[in-house]
Amino acid sequence: MGKPTTRDLAKAAGVSLATVDRVLNARAGVRQATIERVQKAIREIDFVRDMAAANLARSKEYRLVFLLPDHDDEFVDLVRAAIAEANKSMAHERTTVSIVRAPSNDPHQISQTLDALPRGKVDGVAIMAPETPQVRDSIARLDARDIAVVAFVSHQPTAETAYFVGINNEAAGRTVGQLMARFTGERQGCILVLTESMQARDSQERRLGFDTIMAKYAPRLNVRPSMESYGDPVRAARIIKAALESRPSVAGIYLMNHDICETMQAIDEEGTPQQTVIIGHELTPHTRARLQDGTMDAVITQDVGHLVRSAIRVLRAKTARMGTVASQERIRIEIILRENMPEVI
Repeated sequence: MGKPTTRDLAKAAGVSLATVDRVLNARAGVRQATIERVQKAIREIDFVRDMAAANLARSKEYRLVFLLPDHDDEFVDLVRAAIAEANKSMAHERTTVSIVRAPSNDPHQISQTLDALPRGKVDGVAIMAPETPQVRDSIARLDARDIAVVAFVSHQPTAETAYFVGINNEAAGRTVGQLMARFTGERQGCILVLTESMQARDSQERRLGFDTIMAKYAPRLNVRPSMESYGDPVRAARIIKAALESRPSVAGIYLMNHDICETMQAIDEEGTPQQTVIIGHELTPHTRARLQDGTMDAVITQDVGHLVRSAIRVLRAKTARMGTVASQERIRIEIILRENMPEVI
């Protein structure tokens, strides 16, 4: 049996094709009870709209924006490359994606950047920024201006309308905790934790998950308070160097931040016990090289291309007032070791 058509949907809902068209395109003039009947029929017959054909028929173009941190690191570079790739692959789907930048540690500037997005020229925005009251309020204002929003990589749980595209960060932290507990064997000592900012929801959730597992399975290890780099690689190198100098019995290091080049260089220069376990996030060119030479033990990562494509699909669906396929948009946590590292394509 083929996929259900709009004619099948109209029959299932007991309405005309014209009414189905108005509901699917969010046009006025349809009673709420009729809208609900059509939406119920969509679920019952598993109707999936052919968005490319629909957009072509009504000359609909999607103009989407990704708000990214204004500091460049290897993870942000991967996101930018994935956006460029998506722009090429989705050109026939009448979708254009652009990028705006804002300082990740300046919530007022982030808010001003979001507020400046022009209504009528932007259909949706994916926001990669720490959760703050300013960002939450800007998301509410975007919603009021009928601009769709997704929280990208960093969760915005206090913004009710922002769909989250990213991994379960608490589960990611628990995963690192399990690896750290196992990889350190029976060794004693402390665990250093470095992140960009504990203001960021993803850092808070990762730390919560990590601490839960360490307390349960490795109480022999002293997990130190989080050290914050504030996005400054020089500061990150300085504080990790000071920590290593003052605490020679370092059994493990958990790097929650994305940009770890200078941090790892400081670790190299200062030196750590040969068995010190180092685990980080995101498979970038640098972490890939570190896994390869054995100076990192594991990386918790997510498919950046999937992240970007998922954000785009969700924004288009929200703009068209259509549902999404939950299994398609679920971003999975991946554990990368030297032995299972994927090849660069």
